[in-house]
Amino acid sequence: MKKFKVMLAATAIVVCASASARADDLVFTLKNGTNSVLNNFYASPVGTDSWEDDIFGREALGPGESMEITIADGRSVCKYDMRFEFQGDDLETTTDVQNLCELSEYTIHE
Repeated sequence: MKKFKVMLAATAIVVCASASARADDLVFTLKNGTNSVLNNFYASPVGTDSWEDDIFGREALGPGESMEITIADGRSVCKYDMRFEFQGDDLETTTDVQNLCELSEYTIHE
């Protein structure tokens, strides 16, 4: 019985830790309000010296399309630098800084 209680307590700790990690995930809808294809989207906490991996991976966001973005980096920060790279020479690379904890959607415009 004692072994069962220890295992139950360990399971509860793992479940609580998993739930709190998910609670820190930043989720918002990214909308492409331009007339160009958005090929790459990067987001890094303000003050970080380099960009994190491309959030889109192999995806792209066409004109007028939207996509739910989840940043699950385990950090407890809200302000992120964002970088948007468009297909070809349609638009120049655009950057912005946002408090992602307060956003439910973000639309990039030309």
